[in-house]
Amino acid sequence: MPPAQDAPPPLTAQDSLVAVMIAASVADAKVRTAEIVTIQQIVNHLPAFAAYDADRIHTVGQTVFDLFEEEDGLEAFFGLIRESLPERLSETAYALACDVTAADGKLMQTELRFLEEIRHELGIDRLHAAAIERGARARHMRVE
Repeated sequence: MPPAQDAPPPLTAQDSLVAVMIAASVADAKVRTAEIVTIQQIVNHLPAFAAYDADRIHTVGQTVFDLFEEEDGLEAFFGLIRESLPERLSETAYALACDVTAADGKLMQTELRFLEEIRHELGIDRLHAAAIERGARARHMRVE
């Protein structure tokens, strides 16, 4: 009998939102300071995280990193997210991912592809996604 593989720990809905933000941040293989600060600010200020233990961010991040090191890690990641994220929070997850990717002022092709994958995996309508993207772009616009 083959040894049992360690299954990723179960995630709460809030953990899932954090996991999507972290995954969006690492999509371009560079976790920028602006993205980390954005994730922390979101967790500290949005009502969805009112009762969330921010110390879990590290644990959730490690889960994301571990999954992404596996051969089918992206598939496993989205399976875990679909399992633990209520459907009513799918657009919230997408909006948070858009905010994180827009935080550094640069959208790389890998980030755009990852956002497309999130839309597909979470069943987000293209028109709704466009509105969410437009809002993220407006929030992260620079004056200079």
